[in-house]
Amino acid sequence: MLLAFDIGNTETTVGLFAGDRLAAHWRLHSTPQRTPDEWAAVFTAHLTQAGHSTQEIRAAVVASVAPTITQSLCDGIEAATTRQPLLVDARSKLPIVLDVDEPLTVGADRIVNTLAAAQLFKKDTIVVDFGTATTFDCITVAGGARFIGGVIMPGLRTASDELVRKTAKLPATELLPPTHAIGRRTEDCIRVGVLWGAADAVDGLVRRIRAEWPSRNTPMVVATGGLAGLVAPLCNEIESVHPDLTLVGLRIAAAELGLQW
Repeated sequence: MLLAFDIGNTETTVGLFAGDRLAAHWRLHSTPQRTPDEWAAVFTAHLTQAGHSTQEIRAAVVASVAPTITQSLCDGIEAATTRQPLLVDARSKLPIVLDVDEPLTVGADRIVNTLAAAQLFKKDTIVVDFGTATTFDCITVAGGARFIGGVIMPGLRTASDELVRKTAKLPATELLPPTHAIGRRTEDCIRVGVLWGAADAVDGLVRRIRAEWPSRNTPMVVATGGLAGLVAPLCNEIESVHPDLTLVGLRIAAAELGLQW
């Protein structure tokens, strides 16, 4: 079996693959203070809860945008499974082209999103990934998979948390879909501003990206990430939600880089 880790600044998503099938997955807090032994204990507990053992793990693959966590977590993977994880980054020999001005700065999550979108959809795609930041990954497929750039904007919870942190009288608010544009209570006003504000920002940016698209193809728009299920239904431009797209991209990367499981 393969363990795939998408290490984000807020959450780490873990996927367990049996062949090409995602057999189990879970989300962990990206906690810099965890030691390798603590990470190992967490992985072991989740595998056991899912009905599996660390002895079943034949390979591990990691994509990280949180360097303060990466080494400790990788050491924890090796301690739990005895498998040294493979780290995916912009130097990895993958069948995609990073067609941007500074390719070595492209985040590992965007790289595996590009790989997954190109292989799964086989058409030009905009991947909107709702995480700590909301990223727009622009992918073309004519002549091979190509990441041509995109957009990075503050994530939903990042914006909401900063709003509460920097204001004296605005309360922390559960992010529930609003029902009216004119909020009657402070919490409703925040929900409208954060959720519909984000949805309208996504729709507007997608329209601008499409207007600049380098070919006559109209890219499809897919959403992924932990908050995709909350925001995507509020958007007009998002066509489908693939919550496990990044994990699938990691599985594809693992195979392309020669891992066997």
